[in-house]
Amino acid sequence: MGMRISLVEKAQASPVVQRIYHALELRSGSVAPYFRVLAHKPDVLRAFNQLHAAIWADGALDAKLKHLAYLRVSILDGCGF
Repeated sequence: MGMRISLVEKAQASPVVQRIYHALELRSGSVAPYFRVLAHKPDVLRAFNQLHAAIWADGALDAKLKHLAYLRVSILDGCGF
């Protein structure tokens, strides 16, 4: 079995991470496991959260098209969506 990285739960998270979790919950309804892994490095979590928010903000591409692109890249990389 390979090595596993623990998820940072809200109760054990630093105040900075708890604020980011709260923003994620407001935006998407939950905190994805990927963000909980990044929470081990709050600066990385903050930067990725800003990038993620910018990508998913309303803009030139419809949200459905963004989801299709996400799905296509996941399939090409052999990852589960």
